[in-house]
Amino acid sequence: MLSPSHSPSDPTVSTKTLARSSGGRASQKGQQTKLAIVEAALGLATQIGLEGLSIGVLAEVMQMSKSGVFAHFGSREELQISVIREYFSRFEQEVFYPALSEPRGLPRVRALFANWMKRVTIELQSGCIFISGAVEFDDRPGTVRDALATSVQTWLNAMYRAVVLAKEQGHVHPDANAQQMVFEIHGLILALHYEARFLKTPGSIARANQGFENILVRFGAQPP
Repeated sequence: MLSPSHSPSDPTVSTKTLARSSGGRASQKGQQTKLAIVEAALGLATQIGLEGLSIGVLAEVMQMSKSGVFAHFGSREELQISVIREYFSRFEQEVFYPALSEPRGLPRVRALFANWMKRVTIELQSGCIFISGAVEFDDRPGTVRDALATSVQTWLNAMYRAVVLAKEQGHVHPDANAQQMVFEIHGLILALHYEARFLKTPGSIARANQGFENILVRFGAQPP
């Protein structure tokens, strides 16, 4: 209840309420603008790489001033890291989380790989930020490289946990080397990008899928 000194007609109450409302709308609009910039930056990064991103390039694409873009990120590195985080978030939504609905063990490992392959077939046209970023920043220590490496390692850790669960469920040989399995599965994806995207080798996707099945069988899984 308002006190007598703050009646509904009190102008100070209306002013404060209006200020809070205006501040909330401005904050929401600012967040929407930042998301739009990240979206545009992500699209550019798949074409020209993270190294090609800059405040100036994004300002031109977004038809904003450089200072306007800079206000949302503060530096080129923060812009690049924001793109990496958004890319990884989408990767999780498309590849990782849907696989969690599968039973523990080999079904989940298969789902992770199948979802990964779906994303790869799209990225054969647009490019993979993790792979191109690794080439650009492999010998350049810093926050951008750290963000890339952490994202890739987080994903590989998820696949590793799925393989370990497959061992525990008896779906692969109890002595199977989980790290080796993940290494070889990851190698398939890297080879597929090189063969299909760079060399344009026909049949690369089918060979990658067959390679995955070969790995599972070699480590004790039953063929489908």
